[in-house]
Formats: sequence, structure tokens, C-alpha cells
Amino acid sequence: MRQVSPESPDIFDFIMDLFHACNGEWDTLVAQCNITPEELASFLEYAAMFLCNLGNFYGEGDQKFVPDVTAEALRKIAAISPKTKTGLDKIIGPMLAVPPFSLGYPSKNAQSGYYPTDEPITKDEIAKVSEVMNDKSIGPENTRVRKVIKDGKPVLELLQASVDTGPLSNGDNELAEGVVLVRGDHSKELAKVCSALEMAKQYAANDKQTDFLTHYVECFRTGSLEAFQESQKIWVTDVSARVENILGFIEPYRDPAGIRSEWGGMIGIADVDEIKTLKNFVDSSATFIRQLPWAVNGVNDGKGPFEKSLFEAPDFTSVHALAVCGSVVFEASNLPNYDYIRETCGFKNIVLANRFSVNNNPKLPCYYVESSELKFFKNTTHIVRFLTTAIHELIGHGTGKLLSETSPGIYNFDKQNPPISPLSGEAVTSHYLHGQTWGSVFGKLAATVEECRAFLMSEYFMDNKDLLRIFGYTDRSSITAEDLLYATYLNIGVDGLQALEHYNFQDQAWGQVHHQAHFSILKHLLQDGDGVISIAQDLTQQSLTVHVDRAKILSHGKSSLGRYLCKLHIWRCTADVSACRKFYEPLCAVDGVYEEWRKIVVSKPNMRWKFVQPNTFLTGGDVEVKVYSETNEGIIQSWAERDI
Repeated sequence: MRQVSPESPDIFDFIMDLFHACNGEWDTLVAQCNITPEELASFLEYAAMFLCNLGNFYGEGDQKFVPDVTAEALRKIAAISPKTKTGLDKIIGPMLAVPPFSLGYPSKNAQSGYYPTDEPITKDEIAKVSEVMNDKSIGPENTRVRKVIKDGKPVLELLQASVDTGPLSNGDNELAEGVVLVRGDHSKELAKVCSALEMAKQYAANDKQTDFLTHYVECFRTGSLEAFQESQKIWVTDVSARVENILGFIEPYRDPAGIRSEWGGMIGIADVDEIKTLKNFVDSSATFIRQLPWAVNGVNDGKGPFEKSLFEAPDFTSVHALAVCGSVVFEASNLPNYDYIRETCGFKNIVLANRFSVNNNPKLPCYYVESSELKFFKNTTHIVRFLTTAIHELIGHGTGKLLSETSPGIYNFDKQNPPISPLSGEAVTSHYLHGQTWGSVFGKLAATVEECRAFLMSEYFMDNKDLLRIFGYTDRSSITAEDLLYATYLNIGVDGLQALEHYNFQDQAWGQVHHQAHFSILKHLLQDGDGVISIAQDLTQQSLTVHVDRAKILSHGKSSLGRYLCKLHIWRCTADVSACRKFYEPLCAVDGVYEEWRKIVVSKPNMRWKFVQPNTFLTGGDVEVKVYSETNEGIIQSWAERDI
């Protein structure tokens, strides 16, 4: 929460203190605090939404949300105890303040928990710190940057997350003139994490689990990202784990600079039956990779020069999430985020099966399909989401060879006879230089382009009947393969439109890389798909409706997706960031008719889902799982009973 906003930890405490002050009997506050039932309901909606996002900015879209109650009503609620009254006094100003409207580089309209400073900090100063970090080989994932004034001069403090505080072993924390390393960010919390992980080692199922837990502890105690990378090398080899985990500073989505990562955690219990199907998909993956637009017969076993010689089949597991810590409960993850580990040690795909159930909620509204197709859309969307996510994680994130100078003068491709680009028909002229990575070359583009490439991959394969047959969908199943193909294109249209809700008009910026990618795909099909998808706009009704021309899906839709996919893939493989930026950024621009559509979309906001988490309790040597009601009160109770 501290990585989201300065006030978020105190808002959390305020909500918990209110729960304990009324013993979880929220209805008693109506009479006791002299508020209306509607005011109480609005506050509980805010409190539950806050807990599901672990902060007062939406995990999807990064927009700020505030209570839909007056300051007067909040003060009446807080008057229930001296502790809650004091707690509200600390937070009421920033909790209700708008702007900021969203997360982003600190400005009058945006703020960022990664740059917690009262002194104005500029993009140039943030970039200066990054340059110093590169020179000193300090990774950014577990850092924040704070600007302070010392002796009348500005000093940029690089805050590094660790239990340990104080100077480095060499005693020199000054990284450069005006840039100082400060260890011990989140020290108190990480000390508790390390203590718990030491206890967890006593119950490890095998030596691999003991080893990666040991490296976790070293990373969180010292701040060493090298230790974290060592943990990931071992973690990916712990295949088919009955209890699966994700832990650490993982995803950089919320940092406006795209490099600093949010603390996240997930514990899930494997679903044996679902894993069997996913394993069959993994075993067949090489067959599908040979069908990609850049595959070349007779080259690299039919996969072509832009794929690794050996596609190491990853661990692909389906789990039911028991506990999740983070601003978003993702449907799936493909980790680790270090390319060299993925290429040398492997990677894991983890699907959160119980997160997918949110998509199968008949109460969720959909404004963008014809009423005659609404039942069909709702009956198929959760299936499309599951299948495309499986393809997205395995083949989307799992494919691609980055042409690189792996060490001085040594290349992972024939430098004298470089491969032929399917885009130009000529030999490629760019590659990653020694020390460069996908992230360092593509910068903020990296995350959204990679997600877009993976989305395109999944949509490209949704006409493949051999692939769909693995999951039980054929021309004779109750929901047919043809049904799912048509539903895929409906979803492309709906996802692309809904993504506009997450575009920050004030800063002309996207709040979430996945939504940015969805919009670009819709825009590309509208411009390049020869009518396979169209959007009908009714200004009178302020409505938008997705139409799909079924006859053009295979003839025009797939080829258009293939062209887009091929471009992104080859540019990624060859480090051609300039060509990628020139093509991709205009596809993400929200202007003209797309700005008209954005206004309609934000006038019909999509229902924000909430994820109710259970708790475990040890009673008499047995583990009891307690499941809470799917209500705002249930969400608050589940967090209160974690006793954080």
C-alpha cells in the first residue's frame, strides 16, 4: 500500500479500526453515528474496493477513487471511538482530494508511491538516478526514489527495500554526486516476511523449495536482487508443486518509468484435473509454434530463425488462489521476468482458476453487444478468456529468440549471415548489444508491446481446431469451435472499447499496459481488417455496438492479426525499437472518433469486480479454511481476521 500512496496504509488502519470498534456489526453504525443506511453502504463499498486494490487507486487503470459520502458523514462514522476519530483526521484530506486523478509521474494531476517526496521531482532527475543505477549495476525492481533538501542542496535518495539498514559493507552509500543509496525501505514489514519464510522452510516439500525460500530471505534481508534471481532459477525447476507460490517485487506495471515493481504475493493450491489438460497443451506446443507467421520450413526444425532451437516445455499449472497480495488479482502469470533465466532455466505458467469464475458472473453488464447476442456472449466469454489466457501464457510469452551479442564478440545467431526478416525480405540489421536486454532497449514500451504480442498470439490461434480439441471443443461440442472463434472477435471488440475507460485523458496516457494492448488490437483490425470488425455508434442513445462479419474472420481477420503479430515479434527479436515505436504508438493514440468513443465508455463504467479471499486457521492441529460471504462486509471481515 505504501507503494501506491502515502495515505493508503493509514486508510487501511482506519478501516480495520472501524471494524473492531463496531465488532463487525456495521448496521449498528446507522443509529449510533446518526448516518443513513445509504451513507453506510457507500462507505462499505469504498472500504471493500480499497481492500481489493490494496490502495486508493484502481489496480486496473490506476485512477484514484474516493468515498461517495460527504466529509461530514465520514466524521460521524469516525466518531465511534477516539482511535477512529484520530485515524480519520490523518487521512481525510488526501483520501478525498481530487486531483490527483491517477498514478503517474508526480504532477498536479498525478502522483506515484514510487517517488514519495514533498519536493517536486522531475523526469530528468528520475532518469539521472536510473543512469547511476546502471553504472553501479543496481537493479530497480525493489527501489523507490525520494528527493530531499540537505544543506540547501537537492539530494536524490534511492530507497532500497531490505530488512537491513545502514551503510553498505564498503561504507560508501554515495552513488554519485547528489545521489545516495538508503537501505531499509519497508524494513519492518520485510522482517516479518523473512521470519515467516524461515518458519515455512520447516515444511518445505523438497530441497528445491528450501533453497528458493533461503534465497527469498537473503533478498528481502539484504536487498540483493541477485539473490532473488537465484531464487527464481530454482523456483522454475520445482515443477508440479502441490502448493504454488509467487512472491517478491515482481511486476513494474504501476511505475510510470516502467522499471520499479510492486510487491506481490500469491499462494495457490494445484488443481490436478485441470493440470492434465494443460499438460497436453504443453506437450503439443511445438506443433503450434511451427504454424506461426515467421516459421520457415527446414530452418530450426520448422520454427524458423526467430525462435529458440529448443522450446523448453514449461511447468503449466492451474491453481485455486488461497491468498493474493497485490493491486490486481491476475487471471494468470508467466514468470520469471528475467529473459536470461527463461532461456537458460525455464519459466512457469500459472492460471488462477477461481479468478476466472469472476468472468462467468451473469450479473456483469455488457453494453457493447447486440441484445440478440448477449446470451451467447455471456455463455462463451469465460471460455474464450480461459483458452486465450492459456495460449497467451504458454506460446505468447514463451516464444521468441532475442538476437543478441551474448558476450563480447559472441552471438546467438550467425552474425555473418543474419536471418532474413519476413517483414522486409532482407537480412536483419539490428540486434541486442552485449549487456542490453529487452527491457533496457524498449523501456516503457516493453511491457505493453509484450502483452500485445501475447494477446495477438492467443487470438491468432483461436481458429486452430487441433488446439481447441485439446480442451474439448470441437464442431460437435455443445459450444462449438466455430462459436468460440466468433466469440473471440466479439471479445476483441468489447475488450478494446472497455479499455478506453483506463485511458487518462488529462495526461494523455494509458493506466494499464494490458488495456493499452487491447485497444491497439481493436484499432488495428478497424484500420486493417477490411470490415471484419466494425463499431456502430448511436449518438442519440450514446451507445457503441460491436459487429463482427463472420464471413471475413478467416479471410481478413486472421491475416490482419498475423501481420500485426509478425511485426511486433520481429521487432522484439531484433531490438528494432524505433520501428516498433513508430508503428505502435499511433495505434495507441486516443483521438478523433476514438476520443468520442472514450467519452461514451466512461459514461457507462464497467462494474468493478471484487475478489473475496478466504483465510486459514490452525485449530487443534487441523487447518480450517474459512470462506467469507461475497459482500463488502465479507471482504472487510476477511482482512480484519488476518490480524495484520
